[in-house]
Amino acid sequence: MFALLTASMFIKGPIVFAFLLPGIVLFQWFAGKRSGANAWCGSWPWIASLALFSIWVICGIKFVPGFYEEVVVKEFLGRFSQTVHRSQPVLYYLPHLLHKFAPWSVLILALGVLSFRRTRSGIRNLFRQTTPDILWLVCWSLGGLVVMSLVPSKRVDRIYPVVPPLCLLLAAQIAGGFRIKETDESVLQWSAAALLFSIVFTGSYTAAKMLSDYRDHADHLKVFSRAVNEQVVAHHWRYEVISGGAGGYEGMLLYLQKPRFLKPDEAVQEWNGGALDALVVPKDKISELMRELQNAAIAPFRSVDRKTDPQIGYFLVTRRS
Repeated sequence: MFALLTASMFIKGPIVFAFLLPGIVLFQWFAGKRSGANAWCGSWPWIASLALFSIWVICGIKFVPGFYEEVVVKEFLGRFSQTVHRSQPVLYYLPHLLHKFAPWSVLILALGVLSFRRTRSGIRNLFRQTTPDILWLVCWSLGGLVVMSLVPSKRVDRIYPVVPPLCLLLAAQIAGGFRIKETDESVLQWSAAALLFSIVFTGSYTAAKMLSDYRDHADHLKVFSRAVNEQVVAHHWRYEVISGGAGGYEGMLLYLQKPRFLKPDEAVQEWNGGALDALVVPKDKISELMRELQNAAIAPFRSVDRKTDPQIGYFLVTRRS
């Protein structure tokens, strides 16, 4: 648990506690006294993993410029305010989870309703009669969903950590349904229908997406960067890449093998000082920079304009011969 918590902490940050601790508390409340089941692993793995993460944060704040503003304030504290990330309603995640996890989300609800109708004993008694493994998966999933729904700042991908326990919950529900003769046929039919729908829908969507991206040159930045790298090697250029205002530029650092983006004012200063031979400039900044760059010319090749993201594009700027 210490290793898992530490790895999760460095991937998601302390917000990982919100996906686990509420579920553990709920499970201890419902099942601890009744069955003697225990989901608590002790306090030291939590404290030790948080201590390692805190050391990393302290070192980042002290030694990395901009770490506090970009990581601590924007990425972590910004989740609890409306100034950095957009605030959404409390039930924002529920329809997204039902839609993006379909048809399995519908199957989970259907199997839950089937189990409730079979027992006819009320929700409280249903929790009491549920086996500890299924109860733990329910608490794990609902705990993270509820807590993240109460956080004002919301983004769809932040709720994805509840999907793995939901997958395990669905498997446990199907296995439990097969053990009951009265419901095994219904479970088999619904599971087969959900599987067939997922194959048809997901397969059709994937094929259509691949065809659409191929026709619309989804790899235009990668193709453009490959051509830039070839020119850089052939001419032994000193070059940098400037970030753009629109989204979709993060991959350029990987394609061009650069550790960071250069700010426009820094690029102008280094270019006019003779420290650079070429610049990779986004299309939304090319007009402004060309007026400030001395003895600069736009190379005859550029990235392809896409129909879906026409604002994303790059030019190669070189010195006039």
